[in-house]
Amino acid sequence: MRRFWLLFAQTVTVCLGILFIINTLRPDWLRVGDTAQRQGSVSSAVPIASYADAVQRASPSVVNIYTSKRVLEPVLPLLDDPELARLFGDLPGFSRSRRATTLGSGVIVSRDGYILTNYHVIESADAIEVALADGRVSNARLIGADPETDLAVLKIEEEALPPIVWADTGAARVGDVVLAIGNPFGVGQTITIGIVSALGRNRLGINMYENFIQTDAAINPGNSGGALIDTQGRLIGINTAIYSETGGSLGIGFAIPAGIVQKVFEDIVKQGFVTRGWIGVEPQDITPDLAQAFGLAAQEGVIVARIVPQSPAAEAGLRVGDIIREINDETVSNTAGFLSQIARVEPGTQAMLRILRGGKARRIELQVAQRPVSR
Repeated sequence: MRRFWLLFAQTVTVCLGILFIINTLRPDWLRVGDTAQRQGSVSSAVPIASYADAVQRASPSVVNIYTSKRVLEPVLPLLDDPELARLFGDLPGFSRSRRATTLGSGVIVSRDGYILTNYHVIESADAIEVALADGRVSNARLIGADPETDLAVLKIEEEALPPIVWADTGAARVGDVVLAIGNPFGVGQTITIGIVSALGRNRLGINMYENFIQTDAAINPGNSGGALIDTQGRLIGINTAIYSETGGSLGIGFAIPAGIVQKVFEDIVKQGFVTRGWIGVEPQDITPDLAQAFGLAAQEGVIVARIVPQSPAAEAGLRVGDIIREINDETVSNTAGFLSQIARVEPGTQAMLRILRGGKARRIELQVAQRPVSR
């Protein structure tokens, strides 16, 4: 019996010695279970990021748009030549008619059936069909369009429509998380996520008036006219275009800001066209060579390249070659900015231009007119 207790005491002593050595050299071995328990409690306390609430609020307001139009195509391969097609394409037997279909997206902006989309989605369409998120399908009629911002307003006759909530003007910031909702490639309503990559993108050659939100949320063919929303489900822009060398998303997409969209919508519904100021000049950017030729220290301003006869600019005495530096005490930087500055001036009001003519500063006052409507 005494021998058994001696063996037990020696075993306990050896085990305690081993534990002492491990605790001294590798204490983390003894805390594996405790670490796992702590990690489990931390992970259970941290909420999983989800934008399901924002999507649930906004997605019922986003619709799929299907358009069709009649097109003529040549029967004979020879008529693929543009000149031959122009001469014989409309003659009986030389061409045949077919229905061409396109797809896009739109956003419900009022309970009484007004829908916003891109102009290029419904351009030249003979028929426009709208599929709602709840499965209803309705024919739409075109209320009006603004090709210069690539926006169009449609209307459907349906009840209990869910309008989207507008974000505050200027709410979008670079770095904000955004979601794009649309119907890419006709697969059905799809949500993609990204951030606001940049604001105020212009001079891209897409529209006359450009002030885009740039995002890396995936935008593909069929997304045009869909919604770009914030994490609260509010509309911050209408998805319009992408930069792509393949036809698919490369992470550079553009959306028209909600502030511009809302003004275009209200003007079209109220009067059928968008109110914009116009003075009748064709501006040209000042390049380094032109700045040197005119003896300018900076490239600010625009050069008047052409003046429309009988326009406000012509009547006020503006001349080709004049350099416009300011409008209503606001500095003019380039042609895109100048056109937007003029457009914001209320037609019928006076505008003050500060110009350079022959190296001398002048002031010219003129009355801004309504910009002719593009069709």
